[in-house]
Amino acid sequence: MRRGPAAALALGLLHLCLAQANFAPHFFDNGVGSTNGNMALFSLPEDTPVGSHVYTLNGTDPEGDPVSYHISFDPSARSVFSVDPNFGNITLVEELDRERDDEIEAIISISDGVNLVAEEVTILVTDANDEAPSFVQEPYTVQVPEDIPTGSSIITVHAVDKDTGSGGSVTYFLQNTHATEFALDRHSGVLRLRPGATLDYEKARAHFVTVVAKDGGGRLRGADVVFSATTTVTVNVDDVQDMAPVFVGTPYYGYVYEDTLPGSEVLMVVAMDGDRGKPNQILYSLLNGDDGAFEINETSGVISVMQSPAQLRREVYELHVQVTEVSSAGIPAAQAMVPVTVRIVDLNNHPPTFYGESGPQNRFELSMYEHPPQGEILRGLKITVNDSDQGANAKFNLRLVGPGGIFRVVPMTVLNEAQVTIIVENSAAIDFEKFKVLTFKLLAIEVNTPEKFSSTADVVIQLLDTNDNVPKFTSHYYIARIPENAPGGSNVVAVTAVDPDTGPWGEVKYSIYGSGADPFLIHPSTGIIYTQPWASLDAEATARYNFYVKAEDMEGKYSLAEVFVTLLDVNDHYPQFGKSFQEKTMVLGTPVKIEATDQDAEEPNNLVDYSITHAEPANVFDIDAHTGEIRLKNSIRSLDALHNITPGGDFTWSLEVQAKDRGSPSFSTTALLKIDITDTEMLSRSPMAAFLMQTKDNPMKAVGVLAGIMAVIVAITVLISTATFWRNKKSNKVLPVRRVLRKRPSPAPRAVRIEWLKFRRTKAAAKFVLKEDPSNENCNNNSLGSALPPKVPAPPPPPTVAPKMGAGPWTVPTVSGSLTPQQPQRSPKPKVGSPIQSALVSELRQKFEKKSEGNKAYF
Repeated sequence: MRRGPAAALALGLLHLCLAQANFAPHFFDNGVGSTNGNMALFSLPEDTPVGSHVYTLNGTDPEGDPVSYHISFDPSARSVFSVDPNFGNITLVEELDRERDDEIEAIISISDGVNLVAEEVTILVTDANDEAPSFVQEPYTVQVPEDIPTGSSIITVHAVDKDTGSGGSVTYFLQNTHATEFALDRHSGVLRLRPGATLDYEKARAHFVTVVAKDGGGRLRGADVVFSATTTVTVNVDDVQDMAPVFVGTPYYGYVYEDTLPGSEVLMVVAMDGDRGKPNQILYSLLNGDDGAFEINETSGVISVMQSPAQLRREVYELHVQVTEVSSAGIPAAQAMVPVTVRIVDLNNHPPTFYGESGPQNRFELSMYEHPPQGEILRGLKITVNDSDQGANAKFNLRLVGPGGIFRVVPMTVLNEAQVTIIVENSAAIDFEKFKVLTFKLLAIEVNTPEKFSSTADVVIQLLDTNDNVPKFTSHYYIARIPENAPGGSNVVAVTAVDPDTGPWGEVKYSIYGSGADPFLIHPSTGIIYTQPWASLDAEATARYNFYVKAEDMEGKYSLAEVFVTLLDVNDHYPQFGKSFQEKTMVLGTPVKIEATDQDAEEPNNLVDYSITHAEPANVFDIDAHTGEIRLKNSIRSLDALHNITPGGDFTWSLEVQAKDRGSPSFSTTALLKIDITDTEMLSRSPMAAFLMQTKDNPMKAVGVLAGIMAVIVAITVLISTATFWRNKKSNKVLPVRRVLRKRPSPAPRAVRIEWLKFRRTKAAAKFVLKEDPSNENCNNNSLGSALPPKVPAPPPPPTVAPKMGAGPWTVPTVSGSLTPQQPQRSPKPKVGSPIQSALVSELRQKFEKKSEGNKAYF
């Protein structure tokens, strides 16, 4: 069949479209349990090791082109898998935790380079038994009365396990099921008093029950594991009035000797309320006194014989002592009775002897907790002491020999035989940390016999520990030093506190507080103090911190120590000049000084060295590297030498001075210094001008010198006045000083000053005229090398020789310019070397010479 041209064209276009089509790749869906394909319904245990190959992505392209695989996660979620793009192998790269994320959302994709196919998959994280049970609401402490009915519920413990299935189920057990009065419901955690068991305050005031919480077990990393946790339940027993009085030291035996006087003490019975927590008052009475032969003290329990032994017809008397408790309301309560045997004896041939439960014994041992209550009886000691003699021969005293004041023995005096009771006297001294073992000697010695028979027995007490100590630091304060640039988290100092208690009571937890503790943290277990991660320390702002560190044990007992932290300075400041541009006037031969300060806190960071980095012209000045004093070089001794160096006539020197600290790394800064130089020839003749030049840059120096001159004048005046007073006192005459002054001509201080102000004219001086300005701007703070004026000046020359003031200008050679002197406005103050003071000194010398000649008259 022939086709037309149009049909042929359509068929060609169809073949062309089919040739250009490219179909997208796709994943294989291999179903549940498969480890390759498109991860449909894929699950993974949470204990799968990181780095494990867990799955293989598998797919194909219809055209047979190579494909690549990819996996991605939500930006807010963890990327727990990675994939090999060529082979599709998926690897676990982060640890799984079902308790945090029980499923993982991911997007897997396959691409043939042209088409990309993506699928969203959910990977389930299955549980593994990796969590242990944890008790909540710890610690468990409960108060119960001792008469609580058997089977009563006491407390409920509860533990949780975050696992699922059998690994998350919790059952409860008692660690020791045999030696306990309690039972525990294994499912609910209810602690009950075991049927048939009772609590007794007098036997045990507290019970410590260890409860174990155990999960149902499960698989973890290929093995079956079971986790458990323990906690301690403290059951404190409260006392109730349920015990009758108890006699101490039974059986009682008393002895009456033939020489015993009526009214003498035979023995003492001791009874105590059986309820130790809230004891009642005890009263004693005799049920039979054998016709008045014996009596008992109602409150002390002392039995006395009231008749002479010759009147006693029997060898043995059986007495019955009754003790009655009296409640706080004054109502008689429980009663008890004890027999007392009294024998009549008269020989002394047996020493006292100690007996145990099995016969004579000289060593008794006991274990007890430290710090028992005051008045506690050591019930574990079964000691009887006996003297087989009768009457006074069987009377002996008991006492403990050893560390004093800790225990006392009852009775202290025994007739014939008694049960020995040792009672706690000083609970604080019974300290496990001081003595693990307390050893005493129990001494029995006869009282009224010439023989003084005696015997001893050793009492050894093994102490058991309790939480009775406060953690104590090894020092009351700790001192640490750290650099101010230490990064956050740097260790500062380790503090140590020691709790002498044993077991959990000796574990210490540390904390810090105080106004200076903000930049620091402390490790609660090791006691290492370190800086906060954000801390930025600055020795110049705060050089020292102090705060307190607290050491606390598990029951809240604590102690404090003080921590002092000093920041070590780091070189972080530049030296600073007072001004970056300064002007100084230098007297030829005398240095000028420039000074810079460094704000660093410590040496050598704040020590400054000086140097000249640039000078115009050069090779003129030297600088002291430590003091900053600038001098002319030794080769330059005159202005002429300076003129030769600078023939151009510009005598203003500009220096660039560098101040550099000694820190590491070192910092430096520079200042520009302009120096004018003046000659010393004029200043050497004028001390006042020299002084003003020296103190130009330091006005306080001038004030100090003037104050010193005034002090010397006052001292000389006081000395003269004192000498005059003592001379007149010895001669009984008081002479006025004015008469002494009239004998000597008054010198001309003006002429002397003029003589001092003579100046030598030179060729160089003719170019400059010095104008004396009241501000003295050409003076500096350096000392001049010129000679000081004489201490006692010679008499002034005739007035015609002295130059007249103002007759002609006097000049001083300088480099920076010329100044014109001004007329003095007022007469100068007298100096130490003035003629007036010289006259006073001469007068004083003459007075002492006349005094040495025999205290002659002054006139």
